[in-house]
Amino acid sequence: MYKMMKNLRECSLKELEDLCADIRTQILEVVSQNGGHLSSALGAVDIIVAMHAVFDCKQNPFIFDVSHQAYAHKILTGRKEIFHTLRKYNGISGFTHPKESDLDYFIAGHSSTSISLGVGAARAFNLNKEDKIPIALIGDGSMSAGLAYEALNELGERKCPMIIILNDNEMSIAKPIGAISRHLSSLMSGSFYQGLRDNIKRFLSKMPQSATYLAKRFEESFKLITPGILFEELGIHYIGPIDGHDLNSLINALKAAKELKIPVLIHAQTTKGKGYAKAEGHFEKWHGVGPFDLLTGESKKASTQIPTPTQVYTQTLLRLAKEDSKILGITAAMPSGTGLDKLMEYDSKRFWDVGIAEQHAITSSAALAKEGFKPYVSIYSTFLQRGYDQIIHDVGILGVPVKFAIDRAGIVGEDGETHQGLFDIAFLRIVPNFVLFAPRDNASLAKAIEFSSKLDFAPCAFRYPRGNFVMDRLQNDYECNDFVLGKCELLEEGEGEALLLGYGNGVGRAHKVRDGLLELGINAGLLDLRFLKPLDNRLKDILARYKRVYVFSDSYLLGGVGSAILEFMSLNNLSVRLKSFELNDNFISHGSVGDIEDALGFNEFSNVILKDLQD
Repeated sequence: MYKMMKNLRECSLKELEDLCADIRTQILEVVSQNGGHLSSALGAVDIIVAMHAVFDCKQNPFIFDVSHQAYAHKILTGRKEIFHTLRKYNGISGFTHPKESDLDYFIAGHSSTSISLGVGAARAFNLNKEDKIPIALIGDGSMSAGLAYEALNELGERKCPMIIILNDNEMSIAKPIGAISRHLSSLMSGSFYQGLRDNIKRFLSKMPQSATYLAKRFEESFKLITPGILFEELGIHYIGPIDGHDLNSLINALKAAKELKIPVLIHAQTTKGKGYAKAEGHFEKWHGVGPFDLLTGESKKASTQIPTPTQVYTQTLLRLAKEDSKILGITAAMPSGTGLDKLMEYDSKRFWDVGIAEQHAITSSAALAKEGFKPYVSIYSTFLQRGYDQIIHDVGILGVPVKFAIDRAGIVGEDGETHQGLFDIAFLRIVPNFVLFAPRDNASLAKAIEFSSKLDFAPCAFRYPRGNFVMDRLQNDYECNDFVLGKCELLEEGEGEALLLGYGNGVGRAHKVRDGLLELGINAGLLDLRFLKPLDNRLKDILARYKRVYVFSDSYLLGGVGSAILEFMSLNNLSVRLKSFELNDNFISHGSVGDIEDALGFNEFSNVILKDLQD
């Protein structure tokens, strides 16, 4: 492997090209062992090396959008020797993180924030009279979110010095128009075009109005046949498209942009998965991967006979959609992750992907519901946060029956703080008109989806975890009944000393703890809450039969299930002691789900309850 013998700004082009190859080798070796974001990280290596070859990131902050492509940056900023700990508990994060390195300007795990952060940084540098330039690296997929354009709009108006590198790996922004476009794009990145623009501006200031009009039309027509007209019209100087794997072109473009001292966008076209033939191209499965064999590309993950909740969602919704033409499905850039890709294959007119545009997905679904359809917004818990105003303003107030299928709810593991699905219970519970419920296993998930398809008077949301339900990994013979609005299920009566109350995946955790308590001689009751909103009025009688209640839910303690039960008991004058095992007020770091659960004491709940009962 390479050694960092000197500053990259002193390296020859050949040394930089060799460095890119070595970085790709290290990324492949580590990601094949640990899992992670592969194709995007490989595709951005040349761009990131070029950034470091032109700029000092201590002075000019590098701002990575989503930052799943920033592995090369980590390797180049002192983390080469610990890169093998990527995404492991107590290891380095899979995303940029200032707590990990002061050369990571901002934490990023969600998309489309980089330009906005860059504008803020640029304005701060201007106010402080500092000669610094923020450099934002953003992918073409992230350009589908409105936040990027809100930031571009201000940047074009304020004209703060800033460089945006658009990493276009699918040509979804603009496609070059043949040889003429390529030739003109090359001219635009060189001294001829830069000089021509300056000359035109000087010329305009001295000419009569008629000549000014002609000169301006000449410049506009010159831009019109290039892909950058959108950015130029927003007031952002455009360079490109250039080959995002040609280091010489990248370095020259960055140097030219550096000298301009204005907002500049460099359009670089790259290949996802560059350097690993199996991943090169538009293969979504290579975006985020688990451990795999480098030679064959085959997953190392042990197969399981238990279907994942996502697979059950796909199968059940497909079955219902074949029976009911009003059922629709919308996702925001996660068709395979949410399982909607199979439904899109079935009927692309009824199931579709809106790109990284959660707000649009939700608001458009509100109109679809108003028109009598049954839209399922299929979305990860962590990304549902991005559409919260739309949940309240466009769905909640009118109470239109949009159905939210919340995937990856709870602890998700290696992606860490930015991706843990721990907020949806708290932020949805306070929205009027919503019905909230959660299945405990695959069988009840199918029942939950069936129930949601018939709920036509209110919006609803149901959540399910990444990976298998805990309950599906345990031995149990509980009958799976249909969901009835607001009705819970008492699975085990127990002996009245303690009631273990579970919600969603928390039922499996409670069941596991109950087995541990039985070994300690304690026969606790077990309740599947099923509905968090509305709560079952029968809870008054059920809770009153027990001395202590213990709550299990994959969510935060504040605003969570325990809070809802305490509020219920207060309103109904119940004096039962309650303890919740929901998560405390801290962001949960990255690592395997097992390692995180061990660190949070999930395997000690039985002993904690035993001690509590003895006090």
